[in-house]
Amino acid sequence: MNYRRPTQPKGESKYHNRRVTDPSSGEQFDSAREYRRWKLLRAMERAGLISDLQRQVPFELIPALRDAQGRALRATTYVADFTYTDNDTSRLVVEDAKGVRTQVYSLKYKLMLHVHGITIKET
Repeated sequence: MNYRRPTQPKGESKYHNRRVTDPSSGEQFDSAREYRRWKLLRAMERAGLISDLQRQVPFELIPALRDAQGRALRATTYVADFTYTDNDTSRLVVEDAKGVRTQVYSLKYKLMLHVHGITIKET
């Protein structure tokens, strides 16, 4: 759902980010910050510092379930901006190009640590 403040102009993002399209690949990014980080990570991958670079990787935090009345409740997921393997440590890195730390993100950050044992790297 997209909630907009009553004073927010139509078409303007709540947090003032602007979607960016990579001219070479046509890939879309939610913000210029995310796009800049993607370009840097791609360069790091080409240099052999990281490997297995991926975008928009989902992690299930709470599985789908039913409430007491039998209504279906969707699974709760966190979608990482980037995941990759640090070639120095051979460890999985889950990264988020974070501009604003919302309450929902803070909860998902804690759930990622609790459920998967992963600390999200914020850039």
